[in-house]
Amino acid sequence: MQDDLDAPARKRPHNLAHDLVARLTQSILLGQMLPGDKLPSENSIVQEHGVSRTVVREAISKLQASGLVETRHGIGTFVIERATEQGLRLNVDTALGVRSILELRMGLETQAAALAAVRRTDQQLVLMREALDDYQKLLANNDSCVEADRRFHLLIAEATGNLCFSEIMQHLGSAMIPRTRVNAVERGAADLSKLGQLANLEHEAILNAIKRQDPDAARAAMWLHLTNSRDRFSAN
Repeated sequence: MQDDLDAPARKRPHNLAHDLVARLTQSILLGQMLPGDKLPSENSIVQEHGVSRTVVREAISKLQASGLVETRHGIGTFVIERATEQGLRLNVDTALGVRSILELRMGLETQAAALAAVRRTDQQLVLMREALDDYQKLLANNDSCVEADRRFHLLIAEATGNLCFSEIMQHLGSAMIPRTRVNAVERGAADLSKLGQLANLEHEAILNAIKRQDPDAARAAMWLHLTNSRDRFSAN
Protein backbone atom coordinates (compact mmCIF):
# COMPACT_ATOMS: atom_id res chain seq x y z
CA MET A 1 0.00 0.00 0.00
CA GLN A 2 2.83 2.34 0.92
CA ASP A 3 4.53 1.54 -2.38
CA ASP A 4 1.40 2.76 -4.16
CA LEU A 5 1.47 6.00 -2.19
CA ASP A 6 5.15 6.59 -2.90
CA ALA A 7 4.92 5.84 -6.63
CA PRO A 8 4.79 8.89 -8.92
CA ALA A 9 1.29 9.82 -9.94
CA ARG A 10 0.44 8.80 -13.50
CA LYS A 11 -0.35 11.61 -15.84
CA ARG A 12 -4.08 11.69 -16.31
CA PRO A 13 -5.54 11.51 -19.81
CA HIS A 14 -7.11 14.96 -19.51
CA ASN A 15 -3.68 16.43 -18.76
CA LEU A 16 -2.30 14.72 -21.86
CA ALA A 17 -5.12 16.22 -23.89
CA HIS A 18 -4.41 19.65 -22.41
CA ASP A 19 -0.74 19.37 -23.38
CA LEU A 20 -1.65 18.34 -26.91
CA VAL A 21 -4.13 21.21 -27.24
CA ALA A 22 -1.42 23.63 -26.06
CA ARG A 23 1.04 22.37 -28.67
CA LEU A 24 -1.44 22.49 -31.54
CA THR A 25 -2.79 25.88 -30.44
CA GLN A 26 0.74 27.25 -30.36
CA SER A 27 1.35 26.05 -33.91
CA ILE A 28 -1.81 27.79 -35.09
CA LEU A 29 -1.38 31.08 -33.21
CA LEU A 30 2.28 31.41 -34.18
CA GLY A 31 1.41 30.86 -37.84
CA GLN A 32 3.11 27.48 -38.20
CA MET A 33 -0.26 26.16 -39.38
CA LEU A 34 -2.29 28.59 -41.47
CA PRO A 35 -6.02 28.80 -42.20
CA GLY A 36 -6.85 26.06 -44.69
CA ASP A 37 -4.02 23.80 -43.58
CA LYS A 38 -5.00 20.24 -42.76
CA LEU A 39 -3.97 18.83 -39.40
CA PRO A 40 -1.93 15.60 -39.46
CA SER A 41 -4.00 12.43 -39.40
CA GLU A 42 -5.08 10.90 -36.11
CA ASN A 43 -2.52 8.12 -36.56
CA SER A 44 0.26 10.63 -37.21
CA ILE A 45 -0.58 12.64 -34.08
CA VAL A 46 -0.70 9.45 -32.00
CA GLN A 47 2.75 8.42 -33.20
CA GLU A 48 4.34 11.88 -33.02
CA HIS A 49 3.10 12.78 -29.54
CA GLY A 50 2.90 9.32 -27.98
CA VAL A 51 -0.72 9.62 -26.89
CA SER A 52 -3.81 7.49 -27.37
CA ARG A 53 -6.54 7.99 -29.96
CA THR A 54 -8.87 9.03 -27.12
CA VAL A 55 -6.52 11.84 -26.15
CA VAL A 56 -6.22 13.00 -29.77
CA ARG A 57 -10.00 13.06 -30.21
CA GLU A 58 -10.46 14.99 -26.97
CA ALA A 59 -7.82 17.52 -28.02
CA ILE A 60 -9.42 18.01 -31.45
CA SER A 61 -12.78 18.51 -29.77
CA LYS A 62 -11.30 21.26 -27.58
CA LEU A 63 -9.74 22.96 -30.58
CA GLN A 64 -13.12 22.87 -32.34
CA ALA A 65 -14.79 24.41 -29.28
CA SER A 66 -12.16 27.18 -29.31
CA GLY A 67 -12.97 28.01 -32.93
CA LEU A 68 -9.51 27.14 -34.21
CA VAL A 69 -10.31 24.11 -36.37
CA GLU A 70 -13.21 22.37 -38.07
CA THR A 71 -13.59 18.70 -38.95
CA ARG A 72 -14.95 17.78 -42.37
CA HIS A 73 -16.19 14.22 -42.17
CA GLY A 74 -14.35 11.87 -44.44
CA ILE A 75 -11.74 14.52 -45.31
CA GLY A 76 -9.96 15.63 -42.14
CA THR A 77 -9.55 18.50 -39.68
CA PHE A 78 -8.56 21.95 -40.94
CA VAL A 79 -7.38 25.21 -39.41
CA ILE A 80 -10.02 27.87 -39.94
CA GLU A 81 -9.83 31.64 -40.29
CA ARG A 82 -10.56 33.34 -37.01
CA ALA A 83 -13.19 36.03 -37.33
CA THR A 84 -11.88 39.57 -36.96
CA GLU A 85 -13.61 41.40 -34.17
CA GLN A 86 -15.01 44.66 -35.50
CA GLY A 87 -15.45 46.23 -32.07
CA LEU A 88 -11.74 46.62 -31.28
CA ARG A 89 -10.03 49.39 -33.25
CA LEU A 90 -6.59 50.50 -32.13
CA ASN A 91 -4.62 53.51 -33.33
CA VAL A 92 -0.97 52.50 -33.26
CA ASP A 93 0.49 54.75 -35.96
CA THR A 94 1.65 57.59 -33.69
CA ALA A 95 3.84 57.86 -30.60
CA LEU A 96 0.73 58.61 -28.55
CA GLY A 97 -0.93 55.48 -29.90
CA VAL A 98 2.12 53.39 -29.02
CA ARG A 99 2.17 54.68 -25.46
CA SER A 100 -1.53 53.87 -25.17
CA ILE A 101 -0.92 50.30 -26.35
CA LEU A 102 1.91 49.93 -23.84
CA GLU A 103 -0.40 51.04 -21.03
CA LEU A 104 -2.92 48.43 -22.16
CA ARG A 105 -0.20 45.79 -22.24
CA MET A 106 0.95 46.69 -18.72
CA GLY A 107 -2.35 45.40 -17.40
CA LEU A 108 -2.65 42.45 -19.76
CA GLU A 109 0.88 41.07 -19.87
CA THR A 110 1.81 41.43 -16.22
CA GLN A 111 -0.98 38.99 -15.40
CA ALA A 112 -0.02 36.80 -18.37
CA ALA A 113 3.57 36.57 -17.11
CA ALA A 114 2.39 35.58 -13.62
CA LEU A 115 0.10 32.86 -15.00
CA ALA A 116 2.80 31.64 -17.39
CA ALA A 117 5.20 31.22 -14.46
CA VAL A 118 2.72 28.87 -12.81
CA ARG A 119 1.41 27.02 -15.86
CA ARG A 120 4.20 26.94 -18.43
CA THR A 121 5.48 23.62 -19.72
CA ASP A 122 9.13 22.69 -20.18
CA GLN A 123 8.62 22.78 -23.96
CA GLN A 124 7.18 26.30 -23.80
CA LEU A 125 10.20 27.36 -21.76
CA VAL A 126 12.50 25.95 -24.46
CA LEU A 127 10.65 27.91 -27.14
CA MET A 128 10.89 31.14 -25.13
CA ARG A 129 14.63 30.58 -24.78
CA GLU A 130 14.92 30.03 -28.54
CA ALA A 131 13.02 33.25 -29.22
CA LEU A 132 15.42 35.30 -27.10
CA ASP A 133 18.45 33.58 -28.61
CA ASP A 134 17.13 34.46 -32.07
CA TYR A 135 16.46 38.02 -30.88
CA GLN A 136 20.04 38.47 -29.72
CA LYS A 137 21.56 37.01 -32.90
CA LEU A 138 19.44 39.27 -35.11
CA LEU A 139 20.24 42.32 -33.02
CA ALA A 140 23.97 41.54 -33.18
CA ASN A 141 23.73 41.39 -36.99
CA ASN A 142 21.78 44.65 -37.10
CA ASP A 143 18.80 42.75 -38.52
CA SER A 144 15.18 43.24 -37.53
CA CYS A 145 14.37 41.31 -34.37
CA VAL A 146 10.68 42.23 -34.38
CA GLU A 147 9.50 38.70 -35.18
CA ALA A 148 11.54 37.15 -32.36
CA ASP A 149 10.39 39.85 -29.94
CA ARG A 150 6.75 39.33 -30.87
CA ARG A 151 7.18 35.54 -30.69
CA PHE A 152 8.53 35.77 -27.13
CA HIS A 153 5.52 37.76 -25.93
CA LEU A 154 3.07 35.49 -27.77
CA LEU A 155 4.65 32.43 -26.16
CA ILE A 156 4.12 33.95 -22.72
CA ALA A 157 0.47 34.57 -23.56
CA GLU A 158 0.12 31.00 -24.85
CA ALA A 159 1.76 29.62 -21.68
CA THR A 160 -1.09 31.04 -19.59
CA GLY A 161 -3.27 28.21 -20.91
CA ASN A 162 -5.97 30.84 -21.48
CA LEU A 163 -6.81 31.42 -25.14
CA CYS A 164 -8.15 34.91 -24.40
CA PHE A 165 -4.63 36.18 -23.72
CA SER A 166 -3.33 34.60 -26.92
CA GLU A 167 -6.17 35.98 -29.01
CA ILE A 168 -5.75 39.56 -27.77
CA MET A 169 -1.99 39.48 -28.27
CA GLN A 170 -2.48 37.98 -31.74
CA HIS A 171 -4.87 40.80 -32.58
CA LEU A 172 -2.29 43.41 -31.60
CA GLY A 173 0.13 41.91 -34.12
CA SER A 174 3.31 43.92 -34.66
CA ALA A 175 1.71 46.84 -32.80
CA MET A 176 2.95 45.21 -29.60
CA ILE A 177 6.55 46.06 -30.60
CA PRO A 178 6.80 49.84 -30.13
CA ARG A 179 9.87 50.56 -32.25
CA THR A 180 8.13 49.23 -35.38
CA ARG A 181 5.24 51.63 -35.17
CA VAL A 182 6.64 55.14 -34.67
CA ASN A 183 7.67 56.99 -37.80
CA ALA A 184 11.14 58.47 -38.19
CA VAL A 185 10.07 62.07 -37.52
CA GLU A 186 8.43 61.24 -34.20
CA ARG A 187 11.21 58.83 -33.25
CA GLY A 188 13.85 61.54 -33.65
CA ALA A 189 17.36 60.49 -32.67
CA ALA A 190 16.36 57.39 -30.73
CA ASP A 191 18.93 54.60 -31.11
CA LEU A 192 16.78 51.56 -31.87
CA SER A 193 19.71 49.17 -31.46
CA LYS A 194 20.34 50.44 -27.95
CA LEU A 195 16.63 50.23 -27.16
CA GLY A 196 16.64 46.65 -28.41
CA GLN A 197 19.54 45.71 -26.13
CA LEU A 198 17.86 47.25 -23.11
CA ALA A 199 14.60 45.49 -23.95
CA ASN A 200 16.32 42.13 -24.19
CA LEU A 201 17.96 42.49 -20.77
CA GLU A 202 14.43 42.95 -19.46
CA HIS A 203 13.22 39.95 -21.49
CA GLU A 204 15.88 37.81 -19.81
CA ALA A 205 14.62 38.84 -16.37
CA ILE A 206 11.08 37.87 -17.35
CA LEU A 207 12.22 34.51 -18.68
CA ASN A 208 14.29 33.77 -15.57
CA ALA A 209 11.30 34.42 -13.33
CA ILE A 210 9.06 32.19 -15.48
CA LYS A 211 11.74 29.51 -15.45
CA ARG A 212 11.86 29.66 -11.62
CA GLN A 213 8.05 29.49 -11.58
CA ASP A 214 7.92 32.67 -9.50
CA PRO A 215 4.72 34.50 -10.48
CA ASP A 216 5.39 37.60 -8.37
CA ALA A 217 8.85 38.05 -9.89
CA ALA A 218 7.49 37.42 -13.40
CA ARG A 219 4.76 40.01 -12.88
CA ALA A 220 7.26 42.55 -11.57
CA ALA A 221 9.74 41.90 -14.39
CA MET A 222 7.06 42.34 -17.05
CA TRP A 223 5.79 45.50 -15.36
CA LEU A 224 9.33 46.93 -15.35
CA HIS A 225 9.87 46.00 -19.00
CA LEU A 226 6.66 47.61 -20.23
CA THR A 227 7.04 50.67 -17.96
CA ASN A 228 10.57 51.18 -19.26
CA SER A 229 9.37 50.76 -22.85
CA ARG A 230 6.71 53.42 -22.29
CA ASP A 231 9.16 55.79 -20.63
CA ARG A 232 11.81 55.30 -23.31
CA PHE A 233 9.35 56.39 -25.98
CA SER A 234 7.87 59.16 -23.87
CA ALA A 235 11.35 60.64 -23.65
CA ASN A 236 11.65 61.03 -27.42
